[in-house]
Amino acid sequence: MATKANPPRDQSQFDPKTLLSVVGDRGIVREYRKKETVFTQGALADAIFYIQQGKVKLSVVSQKGKEAVVAILGAGDFIGEGCLAGQPLRIATATAATDGAILRLDKAATIRALHDNPGFAAMFIAHLLARNIRIEEDLIDQFFNSSEKRLARLLLLLANFGKEGQQQLVIPKMSQATLAEMIGTTRSRVSFFMNKFCKLGFIEYNGKLEVHSSLLSVVLHD
Repeated sequence: MATKANPPRDQSQFDPKTLLSVVGDRGIVREYRKKETVFTQGALADAIFYIQQGKVKLSVVSQKGKEAVVAILGAGDFIGEGCLAGQPLRIATATAATDGAILRLDKAATIRALHDNPGFAAMFIAHLLARNIRIEEDLIDQFFNSSEKRLARLLLLLANFGKEGQQQLVIPKMSQATLAEMIGTTRSRVSFFMNKFCKLGFIEYNGKLEVHSSLLSVVLHD
């Protein structure tokens, strides 16, 4: 039986130490290098993964071979949790966008931990609700906002803006083509807006990408 552990005050934020105490030796932590595959689309969905460090890109390839980046997730996020709802195969490919560390939790072990530990179950539900809110916001952003606002919001999300204690000034290097895929526009438009943001002092884009909170003015501007 899993060790009981009290959930942190903010159940939307996972504490890796608490999570490890819950799963014990049923979880395996592995370090990933940038561009290394975590799991592939169509593979057996038999585990979930918790990102401890770094960022992970989720992408989907259509039957015609067209690839689309659907999300960039970071420390504190789960990936592959669809298997807990009966998803037999992966519907996306997860690739390390940066160097990092990821905890692998076997599907059966995770289900046991959810049953045995109410604190863990509460945190996991909070995570799923937060993920659902993020998906809804992404859809609204895609339907109603301009590509300039979508790009600004994406950069702020990559910098963990709004996450207490997690905001980072420098975000992982990412190609403009990838950013374009994520917001549904062209690379040339992304290049135009990135240059505009630089001139306005919202970002610094010289070898590394620095995002400043002033970029929020683009998202809030009507």
